[in-house]
Amino acid sequence: MTKWLRNIWEEVARPIFLRPRRVQFAALCTRETEIGPEVLLITSRDTGRWIIPKGWPIDGKDGAETALQEAWEEAGVRAPGPAKEPIGQFTYDKILKDGTALQVLTSVYRIDVQDLLDDFPEAGARKRVWVSPATAAERVNEPELRDILLQL
Repeated sequence: MTKWLRNIWEEVARPIFLRPRRVQFAALCTRETEIGPEVLLITSRDTGRWIIPKGWPIDGKDGAETALQEAWEEAGVRAPGPAKEPIGQFTYDKILKDGTALQVLTSVYRIDVQDLLDDFPEAGARKRVWVSPATAAERVNEPELRDILLQL
């Protein structure tokens, strides 16, 4: 029985407890208006909930460059490169196609939007909206992302 328990620990339990978090990079797309900053939210493709553009690491790009690429693909954002340091991080559970949850640590890079194009790779799959940081904080599900939004 001891050998059986050791195998269970080594092959199943230990990898679950010690697995590294997966990482993503997100773009907090902003613009200045007469009444203050606004944040660009988009809908997720699967559930339609409000999120900010984000994605998995891209070979050959750092976190800031990946965030900018995701902002283009998912929201049609054109902007100069974001700051190289993230303004914060948040975690969330990404639900995979098989129904399992994967905890993801997401680094957030602020992007000052220069232009918003209507023709972009995921245009038919998402909605976009400009809102105040406070409204954005009310619409997103992730508490740590809410905190980042409220600090703008």
